[in-house]
Amino acid sequence: MDREFVVGVIGAGRIGKIHIENLIRKVPNVKLKTVADIKIDAQLKQWADKKGISNLTTKATEIFEDPEIDVVIIASSTETHAKFIQEAAIAQKHVFCEKPIDTDLKRIKETLKIVKNEGIKLMVGFNRRFDRNFMRVHEAVASGQIGTPQIIKITSRDPAPPPIEYIKVSGGIFIDMTIHDWDMARYQACSEVEEVYASGAVLIDPEIGKAGDIDTAVAVLKFKNGALGIIDNTRQAVYGYDQRVEVLGSKGCVLADNEATNTVRIYTAECTNIDKIPYFFLERYMESYATELKSFFNCLQNNQDPTPNGEDSLQDVLIAMAAQKSFKENRPVKISEIDK
Repeated sequence: MDREFVVGVIGAGRIGKIHIENLIRKVPNVKLKTVADIKIDAQLKQWADKKGISNLTTKATEIFEDPEIDVVIIASSTETHAKFIQEAAIAQKHVFCEKPIDTDLKRIKETLKIVKNEGIKLMVGFNRRFDRNFMRVHEAVASGQIGTPQIIKITSRDPAPPPIEYIKVSGGIFIDMTIHDWDMARYQACSEVEEVYASGAVLIDPEIGKAGDIDTAVAVLKFKNGALGIIDNTRQAVYGYDQRVEVLGSKGCVLADNEATNTVRIYTAECTNIDKIPYFFLERYMESYATELKSFFNCLQNNQDPTPNGEDSLQDVLIAMAAQKSFKENRPVKISEIDK
């Protein structure tokens, strides 16, 4: 008989609420006991009441100190992730944490050391790995169906830029946006990145440049298994949320295209039309958030190590830092230059 896990969630913002909804409706054998958030207003109280959540608190320590809670879901702001992972690990609670663990390498490594020493399981929320299309691409590569991977191409384009105030504190496009694509590239190549060359420009909004960032970027990756990778990003694709992955191998090619919002085609004398692709990331990836949580709790049930894990998060941040250095110095940068 499967064990029931008692869960505490830290962070009840947009992503936190998605995780809470999935825990309640879609993940079996879990009991949500406590939700912690730094701001509990009337709106959050009303929402929690509708979901049957009776224990709301502003103190995350209540979750760590509760002996009944087995698992902590961390969906709070990035700067709190490492601290909360460490506290949960020391309290002997398994952790699912939104990406990234941190943007400081020393802090990440310190956190992973504590996780290892305490023997708890840690999964980091790179949800795109759990998109059903990208999972099928990975299966085709990992099984050898398309032979040895040679070229990995990723297109990841947002429909509109985030607010300038967010840009100023985001850590830059290579950290806050391309971080998903570094992870996807490693996942699809079935190999670690050895070198990155990144180029970028401000082509959409001069204010983004004034805030110290770029809004359009391309990166070329070299993998340890010999494969090459190409990633293109933009903060604004006017036609929608463009998410595509392609892997060319020695025996063939596998490609995951955008999904239209429906399967309808309109045929006329002038043209054939389909409706637009999704505009917002939640439209595109909502299912993947539930799938990743199911995978995490399935690992706990079977005493297996979940992926993506802390080491994956570390590698993704290393690539992001190498990309930043490459862009600034206009040269290829090896990951070993960053991870000394």
